[in-house]
Amino acid sequence: MGQFLALRPTSRFEITGTVVVSPGAVSLEQMRLMSTIWLLVMLLGGALSGFAQGTETNPAAVAAHVEAEHAKHELSQKAEVLREGGGFVTNSMIVTWIVAAALIVFAQIATRKIKDVPSGAQNFWEWMVESLYDFLEGIIGPDLVKKTFWFFATIFIFILFTNWAGLIPGVGTIGWGEDSPHGFEVMRPLFRGGNADLNMTSAMAMIFMVLWLIWAVQANGIGGFIGHLFGAKGESTGFLRVLLVVIFFLVGFLEIFSILFRPVSLSFRLYGNIFAGENMLEAMSTLVPGLGWLLPVPFYFMELLVGVVQALVFTLLTAVFTMLICLHDDDDHGKAHAPAGH
Repeated sequence: MGQFLALRPTSRFEITGTVVVSPGAVSLEQMRLMSTIWLLVMLLGGALSGFAQGTETNPAAVAAHVEAEHAKHELSQKAEVLREGGGFVTNSMIVTWIVAAALIVFAQIATRKIKDVPSGAQNFWEWMVESLYDFLEGIIGPDLVKKTFWFFATIFIFILFTNWAGLIPGVGTIGWGEDSPHGFEVMRPLFRGGNADLNMTSAMAMIFMVLWLIWAVQANGIGGFIGHLFGAKGESTGFLRVLLVVIFFLVGFLEIFSILFRPVSLSFRLYGNIFAGENMLEAMSTLVPGLGWLLPVPFYFMELLVGVVQALVFTLLTAVFTMLICLHDDDDHGKAHAPAGH
């Protein structure tokens, strides 16, 4: 444990690129508002991670757990504390802070001097934000997207670049370890993918559920929100009406359990896919001695695609959950029967 690795041979690739597109109409306020939620997610994720780490106070148990994971050549299921023997700052928090800080700085640079004909950083930033805006507008509608776009765009961009940051050379391969018959092996990495930590994915899911509740009450009112959960749907009279009231009242309790389970499914889905991808890369790098630099290469490109898909899935699910509670059948019916040209 007393040695520190500069860089292990199993390096990871960096992806760069340039995009040239036309200017758009997303407001500067929306772009800068995204920086605020990055900070909020980062702080809440750190708080959850600190709480989780604080519950395990037995150094012997921690050491035994690390040794067991090391012997299996697998990643630890939880982020490692940087300061041996205590503390709350983990290796996944370091990566999260770096990604959030980089996105905030890039957003500030891209929007510092807005030009009518964008170029460089402004061009790329406007293309990315406007593409997300048009995509979400086609799903949740023009009215709701104006109100919620700042959150969905922030979540997508943050998850995407955090996933990709886990593929940068040095993440998982720089850290404290010791010499072995197979060479130097990292037992406590300095960096770990941010979304490979359940604390971070849970923080994002919890923030969404708080916002979902606020948006639901704003769109329906407290009475309308309760009626949406327990109220009978459809038109009927007599005994059938009473039967429907009883049925939908019971269904409302099932809906509450479904809502309470959403943050669990959102957080574990993202965490599970990213953690499994990192484990697969680790396994490929140690499968055949001497070929650890070659075998993971095809899987790196697959993980780049997985990073996009998982960011898109998280964003789409949260957007659909919001649409289902905020939009009403009457609104859709009215839009469908609106005269042509209106």
